[in-house]
Amino acid sequence: QVQLVESGGGLVQSGGSLRLSCAASGRTFSNYAMGWFRQAPGKEREFVVAISWSGGITPYVDSVKGRFAISRDNAKNTVYLQMNSLKPEDTAVYYCAARWMVARVRANEYDYWGQGTQVTVSS
Repeated sequence: QVQLVESGGGLVQSGGSLRLSCAASGRTFSNYAMGWFRQAPGKEREFVVAISWSGGITPYVDSVKGRFAISRDNAKNTVYLQMNSLKPEDTAVYYCAARWMVARVRANEYDYWGQGTQVTVSS
């Protein structure tokens, strides 16, 4: 079992920045690909970005390319999501997820999930 805990969400004005963190415990963190997903009220959970176990593959959804960046610190068992130039449409609960080795973009390909952290972007 892998336990994931997100933090760093909050309220920010349009154009501002936030950095989300996802702390992992329970298994060997470096062997897992990590992903960020988000879900707005009344909408399906959608893929945002992921990072492979090696860090060499980092797919992003088109809407966040150039604004968001994923990184990982295996020594701290933590993955980060740096979010810049935030827009109101980025408002959602952001979830961290983990799967073995290779990054994927479908939610049902991830095995472990955190509880989520709320990001709200005001106009």
